[in-house]
Amino acid sequence: MESRIGGPQRSDAQRNRERILQVALAELSHTADVPLSVIAKKAGVGQGTFYRNFPSREALVLEVYRHEVQLLTDAATELLATRKPDQALREWMDQLARFAVAKVGLSDAMRQIIGTTDGPAQPGYALVVQAINALLAANHEAGAIRPGVTVDDFILAIAGIWQIDARGDWRAQATRLLDLVMDGLRAGAPGQR
Repeated sequence: MESRIGGPQRSDAQRNRERILQVALAELSHTADVPLSVIAKKAGVGQGTFYRNFPSREALVLEVYRHEVQLLTDAATELLATRKPDQALREWMDQLARFAVAKVGLSDAMRQIIGTTDGPAQPGYALVVQAINALLAANHEAGAIRPGVTVDDFILAIAGIWQIDARGDWRAQATRLLDLVMDGLRAGAPGQR
């Protein structure tokens, strides 16, 4: 990771930045108006360190969101390299559910800085679509899912995860829903015969 001035970050500076992002995700998920000083304090960094990394609330919120999208999209590549395509897809769907729950909390903060959090204009949307496309392509090639499933089909099929109440037992609900989606994707797959 590079610093804002373009050079590589020291390892302690990188750890500080990662801690700030982790705390910011948790805090912003609870309330969009959390004071930045609270995030800095809970991350164990001083105000100077915080503002060197994130000079404004907008910069912090966008970076938290960008960071979460990057983790999600990187996971698709990592899973495809280490799992069978259908296992990679199903495990990635679990990560997508965790992202959806975190995003629900971030949506108020995102709305404040970009106006909306819905639809293709959303930051990172294209990266998520690329990850889905790679996962579906690997599954089509392996015959692990029914032929002809498109990215749009997949997005519509998993849309229910955005409706899960993050304050409830969202993990169990997401697991059940995504298992049903995966069963539907496998139905009629050439490799299932």
